[in-house]
Parts: sequence; structure tokens; C-alpha cells
Amino acid sequence: MRLIIQLLLLSCLALSTAACAHTQQQTTEFKKFAREMAKKHNFNADQVERLLIGTTFRDDIIAAITRPAESKAWHEYRPIFLKPDRVAGGVEFWRQNEALLASVSKQYGVPAEIIVAIIGVETRYGKHTGRYRVLDALTTLAFGYPKRSDFFRRELEQFLLLTREEGVDRDSAMGSYAGAMGMPQFISSSYRRYAVDHDGDGRRDLWNSKADIIASVASYFKTHGWKPNQPITLLTNGGEGLQTFVDAGMKPSIKLGKLLAKGVRPLNGETPAADSLTSLVKLDAGDKDEFWLGLHNFYVITRYNHSNLYAMAVYQLSQQIHAAKMTAETSR
Repeated sequence: MRLIIQLLLLSCLALSTAACAHTQQQTTEFKKFAREMAKKHNFNADQVERLLIGTTFRDDIIAAITRPAESKAWHEYRPIFLKPDRVAGGVEFWRQNEALLASVSKQYGVPAEIIVAIIGVETRYGKHTGRYRVLDALTTLAFGYPKRSDFFRRELEQFLLLTREEGVDRDSAMGSYAGAMGMPQFISSSYRRYAVDHDGDGRRDLWNSKADIIASVASYFKTHGWKPNQPITLLTNGGEGLQTFVDAGMKPSIKLGKLLAKGVRPLNGETPAADSLTSLVKLDAGDKDEFWLGLHNFYVITRYNHSNLYAMAVYQLSQQIHAAKMTAETSR
């Protein structure tokens, strides 16, 4: 063991400051985790321990997770995703997978444009699926980021189970700095729970199988309660004295009638029934604040990434992709 650690420390000198070897405390934790995997899931403890010792601790991963894009204001966050090339890419992805998207959308009740927008926001339709080894990312966060170590230890456990079940190469699988994988960027627990083998080849492949990728996104939304043919969000006129409603949180818990009584009115679409539950989403648009109704399906989008900014980006991108596709079809 001492020799292995010494070799890792020596190799660290050849790496950038973004990567280094593990501390003695971390290697002790590796041993404990390995024993847990052996006891709970019948893994070989020695093999798991060696696997973790062979990973690289990444300081750049710690830096990335402490400054997520979702910490930005809406007027800064929106331009990251609402760009002409991402809209055009969505139209092209939809065109290439038209029949598959139509079939999956009908089966799961999730609009094709929402599925496309998720993949567009996450990985630019598969162009950027991650530059970190998943094993390095999860080990770094599980044993080097105390704020969320419990969560990432569970994800590391789920990843090792996933590699055993799906034949994913645990040594070469690449993903995001948080260990999200494939074209739709599923974390390990979501991969195991929501991914589907839509092409029927016996594997759930979120890197290469468009059928599995598209159906898995739809499966995720259906499982989280997506309601077909229901509105997602509506822009309102806003008003004064609304902060209490904003502070009520993302989950729809406010009867719309209470907002209507405060003078809040939707500016687009049909007004839902007064007893409908909603949240009130406040977005910093730069020169003003925008207030949106966060209806049930908007909340479902936040289950993919727990952020109103994320859900709004997905929604608005989906609308732009749909509009561009319709325009392209009518101009043929």
C-alpha cells in the first residue's frame, strides 16, 4: 500500500496543479468504502480499494462544483443556452430523429421539443458529453468535497453497480465534473432508475443509442409526473408585494386565485383555473424583473436539474426549436 501511495505522489509531480494524489485519510476512507461495497453488493473489497487508489484527485472538479452556472442571474444565464446555433442544432437533431421522437413522444406523453431541448442544454446534442473520467469525478467529490460527500459516495456506489449491470467500462467512461453521463447527462442513480432499453439490444446505452437516449429522457419526465397537453409556464405582468409568493419555493403550492387577487395576470396563453397550484418564479432580466407562473410541468423540468433558471432555459429553448422547425417546414 505504501509503495502504491508513493508512486502516486511521484506521478502527481508530473501533473498540473488540477490533479494530485489522495491523502492518507482518503485512502483510509477508500478501504472503508470498499468493505461496504463487498458487504452490500458482493464486490471484491481489494479490487474496489485498488480501483479508488488508482483514481486522480481533481482540484478543478472541486472548483467547478463551487461555481455552477445556475448561480448566475437570468440575464447572464439565458444567453448560454438561447443561441441561434443551439436552436438550429435542435431543429437538425429533431429532423434526423423525427420518427423516433414522434413515437417516443406518443408513448410517454412528453413533447418532442422538450426532449430535444434537454439534450441541447445538456450536451449540445451529444457534442459535449464530458471531459472527466466519471470514476475520477465521483471519487474526488465523494472523498474530497465534505459539503456533499454523502451524496457523491452514494453516486459512486451506484456507478459501480451500473458498470456491473450495463457493461459500462468503469475505467474509461467520461462525463461531467459531477459524474453525469452520456448525451442526456444522467447521474448514476438516475441512469439505473430511469434509463430504458428502447432499441431492445439488452443494454441501456446513453452514449450511442439515440433510441435509448431519447426514450430515457421521456421516461425520466413521465416517472416524475409529466402531464401531457398541459401548460408549462406563463409570463405574468408581475406586481408589488409578491416576494412572499416567490419565497414559497419551486414546488407548486400557491393557489392561482391568490395571485389573481393580487393583480397578477398571465400575459400569454390561457389562464388556468383559480384553484390550480403554481409557484411564482422571479427572474432577473437585467433591466427589470420577470414573474412567471411555475406550473406543474415546469416543476417536473426542475426535477432534472433543481433550478428555475435551468427549467426556464429548457422551456424557452424548446419553444424556439419548435418555432424554427415549423418555419422551416412551411418554407419548403
